[in-house]
Amino acid sequence: MVKVLIVGCGDLGGAVANQLSNLGFDTVGVRRSISSIDGVTMIQADVTQPASLIDLKHIQPEILIYCVAANGQTDEQYKAHYVDGLRHVLAMQSENLKLKHVFFVSSTRVYGQQTDAVLDESTPAMPADFGGVRLLEAESLLNSLHCNSTILRLSGIYGAGRLRMINLAKFPENWPAQNSWTNRIHRDDAAAFMVFLVLQASADAAIQSCYIVTDSKPSSQFEVLSWIANQMQIKVEIKSPVLGGGKRLSNQTMLNTGFRLQYPDFKAGYHALLTDISV
Repeated sequence: MVKVLIVGCGDLGGAVANQLSNLGFDTVGVRRSISSIDGVTMIQADVTQPASLIDLKHIQPEILIYCVAANGQTDEQYKAHYVDGLRHVLAMQSENLKLKHVFFVSSTRVYGQQTDAVLDESTPAMPADFGGVRLLEAESLLNSLHCNSTILRLSGIYGAGRLRMINLAKFPENWPAQNSWTNRIHRDDAAAFMVFLVLQASADAAIQSCYIVTDSKPSSQFEVLSWIANQMQIKVEIKSPVLGGGKRLSNQTMLNTGFRLQYPDFKAGYHALLTDISV
């Protein structure tokens, strides 16, 4: 039985842990608060407090997934949770000879450039803010590992409980004046792809060192809001602002693995969400 350690069992990490447990993996989860997931051994610890991570020395997983979220949008929090936190966790596995693959959940925030070109994994990361800088710094920690590693750069996650765009669509008078390109991934698709890669890693299949995890249709923010508002029968009287800024991302490397998205574009994903809300 392959053992997987998931550090950060919140919304996304918890979904991954649940699926892996159901598939028969020996799954261990770590999170700050006391909680339980059926079939998953849970450890309460804080990645910013190395002393709380001592028990991880004895876990010795074959696969490690680092999937934490910072407590706030500050440079201090990003450094503590992504850079220092990852360093603390990797230190606890320094003597683990069984470890064969580490997955680090990063963000497309590392691409700070605004361009009309479609960006992919071969595009140099050029962060434009502290968040992108810290995530890129954390990614670089994987270079010193003696096992395989993969960076997962997720675009904006939405799904059950992540209803920011739906709530914003209800009030067109509050929509942003700028109409920029946006990219997103449904939480269920992000979790499913992570599980897909764990299955590949456990079978010693070839895995890329980096994947952009996003859906197949970059869209303008106004297009997304207008479509959601229309589905909710909300009248929109404002004109679409000129499209400019943001970025468009390619998910072709992800699709080349054979993985297929349940929600390939925002319409499929938000239609499912809106249906659930109305039931």
